[in-house]
Amino acid sequence: MKIVRKLYDWVLHWSQTPYGPIALFILAFAEASFFPIPPDALLIALILGHRKKAFSFALNCTVASVLGAMLGYVIGHFLWWSGPNEFSSLALFFFNNIPGFTEKIFFDVKALYEEWNFWIIFTAGFTPIPYKVFTISGGAFEINLIMFILASIISRAGRFFLVALLIWKFGEQIKGFIDKYFNWLAVAFTVLLLGGFVVIKYLL
Repeated sequence: MKIVRKLYDWVLHWSQTPYGPIALFILAFAEASFFPIPPDALLIALILGHRKKAFSFALNCTVASVLGAMLGYVIGHFLWWSGPNEFSSLALFFFNNIPGFTEKIFFDVKALYEEWNFWIIFTAGFTPIPYKVFTISGGAFEINLIMFILASIISRAGRFFLVALLIWKFGEQIKGFIDKYFNWLAVAFTVLLLGGFVVIKYLL
């Protein structure tokens, strides 16, 4: 946990430098495939310093994250297997070193893809579920690439632009609320959304 905290503090320090937007792009890109710290904290810090650029920062974050998701897909598709049902050394490195990335979770995601398809990518992109697990798994299990990209764009844009809107509208006073409750609200929203589609599915 100390290492994660140090990484978090290191990420935030970029908001106090002229390289904040570049750091945000790199962070959002890396987080979608391997980096453990989400870009939201740096996004919030940058917007608080330049509220007029709120939606520019959100777009920056979205584009980078979707590109990072595509990198994750490429990693899964081309570098994850060394043979039929045999993990490569890179896959084993991820399982042993990337927080929240285990063989069990990897195969659980396969079942989720088979059941939910588009919606599981959307859920992973919008909520605090580790997105990288789903981007790499998507490539490894050969999920439809167009659907994958579309779900990534919608979910990542939805998350980052919502954060930007809240900070742009309410500023510092809502920062503590977002830090404390945003992830739970994102989960609740997604559960309600998916629940609605399940109800429609069974009614029709």
